[in-house]
Amino acid sequence: MILRSLKRVRPRCLADLACFLLVAVFVPVTFIFQVTVVLPELMELFGFGHYLLFFIFFIGLFILFNLISNMMACMLVDTSINIELLKPPLDPLQRIGWHKCDDCQAEVPPRCRHCDICQICVLKRDHHCRFTGCCIGHYNYRYFFFFLLYLAIGSMISSIMGSMFICLHLDIYWHLSTLLTVFAPAVSLALNASWMSFYLLICELSLLAFCTASLLLVYHSNIFQRGTVVKERGTSRWNLGLHGNSQMVLGKRMHITWLSPFIRSDLPHNGIDWETKED
Repeated sequence: MILRSLKRVRPRCLADLACFLLVAVFVPVTFIFQVTVVLPELMELFGFGHYLLFFIFFIGLFILFNLISNMMACMLVDTSINIELLKPPLDPLQRIGWHKCDDCQAEVPPRCRHCDICQICVLKRDHHCRFTGCCIGHYNYRYFFFFLLYLAIGSMISSIMGSMFICLHLDIYWHLSTLLTVFAPAVSLALNASWMSFYLLICELSLLAFCTASLLLVYHSNIFQRGTVVKERGTSRWNLGLHGNSQMVLGKRMHITWLSPFIRSDLPHNGIDWETKED
């Protein structure tokens, strides 16, 4: 595994920076809100014991750890053509699919595509992710997938707990100004800067994050299972079966990679020499 330099990690455009800051600020703030405000009220209401409280806290901590660390791993792991010196094979049959990138001025292997934002070719490029500010490709797709998974799980739990919190305080939220907070949160906070309005904003963002992450997870799970990337959706050329496709993304120790991005799981291929169903 080769890491990118810090100079190449930072967001390259305003849209990347805005999306990155939204996640980087929203996720920790939401966790603190759930632990310090929502969880104590629910514990008092339902009579949760301290052991159950600690269990819920550590589950949340596990989700937070995997969400943030997979996001950072996705940003740090280099999946571009810079990771090694590319040498096109001499055999004409093995050179099939190799092509020249006019921007990089280099011969690149099959499934390698140029990103106009990152300004480099990426091995098995899927797409450019705004939330991480980098391209998702051969070596960091695993971290992107688990980032989406834990974002969906965490935001779902946060949405449920946040909804319960709002129901406990309907006497405060049951009025027209709540609609203003829902549809125009920035305006509402400017006109009525209160903690309760801020809590409602967090609940709203949690629901929005759950819907977004779930849709992306379903979309990419379909691509994941077929062994393709976004621009290869119409072909089954690279489909090696569910087990083979899973190994191609999660590595040889794929059954335990969900525990932590720090668990080493080597990929079966180098992102250059690809096996196909016809091979």
